[in-house]
Amino acid sequence: MIYPMSKLLRALPLIALSATVVLTAQRAGTPMAPQPAPKPVTLLPQETHFTSLKQLTNGGENAEAYFSFDGKRLSFQSTFGHGCDQIYSMNIDGTDKRLVSTGDGRTTCSHYSADNKSIFYASTHLAGKECPAPPDQSLGYVWGIFDGYDIFKANADGTNPVQLTKTPGYDAEATVGKDGRVVFTSVRDGDMEIYSMNPDGSDVRRLTNAPGPDGGPFFSPDGTKIVWRGYHPGPGAELDQYFALLKKAAWKPTSLEVFIMDRDGKNQKQVTHFGKANWAPYWTPDGKRIIFASNMKDPRGRNFDLFLVNLDGTGLEQVTFNETFDGFAMFSPDGKKLVFASNRNDAKEGETNIFIADWKW
Repeated sequence: MIYPMSKLLRALPLIALSATVVLTAQRAGTPMAPQPAPKPVTLLPQETHFTSLKQLTNGGENAEAYFSFDGKRLSFQSTFGHGCDQIYSMNIDGTDKRLVSTGDGRTTCSHYSADNKSIFYASTHLAGKECPAPPDQSLGYVWGIFDGYDIFKANADGTNPVQLTKTPGYDAEATVGKDGRVVFTSVRDGDMEIYSMNPDGSDVRRLTNAPGPDGGPFFSPDGTKIVWRGYHPGPGAELDQYFALLKKAAWKPTSLEVFIMDRDGKNQKQVTHFGKANWAPYWTPDGKRIIFASNMKDPRGRNFDLFLVNLDGTGLEQVTFNETFDGFAMFSPDGKKLVFASNRNDAKEGETNIFIADWKW
């Protein structure tokens, strides 16, 4: 979760809009305005795991699409018709796109509950109806870790949002296990760390403790483990700069690696050691491998593709071969489909859209 170091994603929410932008007056349950029909999608011959590929969105910036536990709906975030990201849901064929979030502030990282009756997402709408100001770009290429983000639980149609986190600072990136336990990222203790809580916001437990940015957690299919992306530089200038930027609600991403741990935070292990931006990990349905995005094959670090890897870091396999960006991959619960975000087939340079593929093992 959170966007990658890609020039092609320069229009995405962490870089784009000023706090003066006012969002359109829509509320949860409102159908998304019709998007233009996309161009036909061409399957790349190297992408042998895909037997078909369909583009589900077209226009604005669309990303972080995640399946409901019954595999029938997708939640996702989009700037289409808004000044900055809002949360939507849709059928897995791209129909019935509906606003889930309040229409105010900026949102990120949505995920269905295990019973498919609720949806979790992070939003800044209580801190202000307008888009929060982007981070100071004189600091270089940085992502905004906005203090106004809190995690909300709403009905699946977006009605009745309830605030779950109330601590100062960034609380976001919430995902849910089969038993209802929620994992998320927070800076409540002065660092970007991973926590878990009950679905009502109670019983908050800190799971990671190493200095440096940790986030983007997902439970394994059986709920016993968690995968996440992180980076832990040793004492020195790099770590000092990280904490200095974090105090300004910003983060300059450099290297990231994929990690796994038990659901209680024990037995933390680093999976990847590629020294690049290896991030946005998710489990295969059997829990034996991880799919993630990486720029390891691009010397300039701009092109991200999807890769599969075993839990011990062996068996690396490249999945996508598009020359721009592919990321935020998630398998359907039955393992027959893969949803991901990509710059491929864009109508305008840099647009990001959601694609769904029929998957062949």
